[in-house]
Amino acid sequence: MDNVIVNKVANSGLVSLNLEDYLPTGAIVTFDLKDYLFRGLILKEKEFREALKQINWEDYTGKNVAIICSADAIIPLWAYMLVTTYLQPFAQDIYTGESSDMYKHLFLKNLSAIDTTPFTDQRIIIKGCGDTPIDSYAYAEITRLLRPVAKSIMYGEACSNVPIFKKK
Repeated sequence: MDNVIVNKVANSGLVSLNLEDYLPTGAIVTFDLKDYLFRGLILKEKEFREALKQINWEDYTGKNVAIICSADAIIPLWAYMLVTTYLQPFAQDIYTGESSDMYKHLFLKNLSAIDTTPFTDQRIIIKGCGDTPIDSYAYAEITRLLRPVAKSIMYGEACSNVPIFKKK
């Protein structure tokens, strides 16, 4: 009798997708408007503009910048716009919000850049366990992106998966 070991997983035709491959890269730094407010509370336009001119914006080259105001102050919307105009020539990406929000923004941006064509009519398994914890928003987004093209979507590992979607 032949005792040939057959890798049924390899022969299953499953396409594996690991969300860790789409994690954001690059440093995320915070630009806090509070540091440029009069007494940490009031935005004075002339002084604010002058302070922004004194910043070495090249320090933000290649970085992902989250613009926040940690002070309990009323900040006009144009202040965020003005900071963005200084950052844009240098920063990799700019986001208004906390660094954790920036991370989510970058992750979703990476996922939305996926070319779904190779996944057309494929049986796809989204890897469920890895070295980096991944939040539910990423799993929901990849499902939203792949559902229109996939034959089926599963979650987990090839040897034990949870069916998510099957085209009828």
